[in-house]
Amino acid sequence: MTEEKKMLFSQDALKKLLWPLIIEQFLAIAMGMADTVMAASCGEAVVSGISLVDSICVLLIGLFTAMASGGAVVAAQYMGHGDKEMVGRASNQLFIAVGGVALLFMTIALIWNKGLLALLYGNVEADVMNAARIYFYIVAVSFPFLGIYNGGAALFRAVGDSKVSMKVSLVANLVNIAGNAILIYGAGIGAAGAALSTLFSRILSAVMIIVLLGKSDKIIVSNHWRIDTKILGKILYIGVPNGLENSIFQIGKLLTTSLIAGFGMAATTANAVTGSIASFQQIPANAIGVAMITVIGQCIGAGETEQALYYLKKMMKAAYACMVLLGIPMIIFARPICGIYHLSSETMKITVFLLCYSCVCCMLVHPLSFAQSNALRAAGDVRFTMIVAIASMWLCRVGMAYILGQGLGLGVIGVWIAMTMDWVVRAFLFTNRVRTGKWLKYKDRLVK
Repeated sequence: MTEEKKMLFSQDALKKLLWPLIIEQFLAIAMGMADTVMAASCGEAVVSGISLVDSICVLLIGLFTAMASGGAVVAAQYMGHGDKEMVGRASNQLFIAVGGVALLFMTIALIWNKGLLALLYGNVEADVMNAARIYFYIVAVSFPFLGIYNGGAALFRAVGDSKVSMKVSLVANLVNIAGNAILIYGAGIGAAGAALSTLFSRILSAVMIIVLLGKSDKIIVSNHWRIDTKILGKILYIGVPNGLENSIFQIGKLLTTSLIAGFGMAATTANAVTGSIASFQQIPANAIGVAMITVIGQCIGAGETEQALYYLKKMMKAAYACMVLLGIPMIIFARPICGIYHLSSETMKITVFLLCYSCVCCMLVHPLSFAQSNALRAAGDVRFTMIVAIASMWLCRVGMAYILGQGLGLGVIGVWIAMTMDWVVRAFLFTNRVRTGKWLKYKDRLVK
């Protein structure tokens, strides 16, 4: 175990896998921040409207992204098993699953645009609702293109080639920023400008990933697009629990976002801005979580369970180191960082407090709550992660949010306290699952 030549991933191989993922995570968050910061010139109503829609989009996108993750786990295990033919077959079924779900949710979002927004955010100001409706209509069209990109990117990561998705993400983000500059600052169309820029960048991402898949020698996607029930079943075995977990989790977030919206525009904007800034601290840990799918998946496929545990511990240490290195400076410079959003004094006060609180909690429990769970999924232990995530979300994130935020009058601060209580519960249960070895219970479920 200590001799690097016996290991599936050398130190250099891990670095080559992780750095592109970190950069890609940064670029993904930068796209969201670019929309928010550049739209801020149109007023807090537009910022709030975009934030509310993004909460819905994360729910819908999370469902077909879960299918992509399921395909990535299956492909990674076959890669570790040394079966490239099955990697190719899994690739086809991945696109069938992701494409179907993405088209379905685009249709739902377009048809029930006003109804969904009215149901969830009926008590927000009229100008916030107007911005949300415009943004939602346009962004919904991008779902199939994002699904194609997510599917292709997941495949490249599964085989250890994370540079591809990073390069595509870089180009797409440059297009998005340029589009924002032209449509928001130049044309002055606010929420519509931010949405159109996102749409154009996602179309470009889909086209680029398809072209690169055609040129890849690691992933051979077949031209026969018939449903393979055996492979599709394996993808769904991972994807469905993951999708249920993500969707119910996002429903919980929607409920808390709706709760926050009732606290007023200052609370809504502070929540959106804090979430946007705090996500930067989480970039390396989230990237490590994505890498877990590749590393742990290939170890399980190769039958190397000892290596799987070794890499899990190694990558968790790296995640915590990154959290601390980023968290401390963000706490020190919290006020200047929040200042780039041109917030009102009331909103600024709330945002600075929430950002500092988030940074501390991230340094304590975030990697154990989220990055670690991907190791369990890569080993096929998806039902446990689903049950824990759903139960913890309803009891802590939602239940305690209403008790602390509304019942005790703590407002948006109470909601964030409830959210971090959810993190603590997840961290404890996932860590105990690994400690007892039960996370390897389904290691032979996908590749035998």
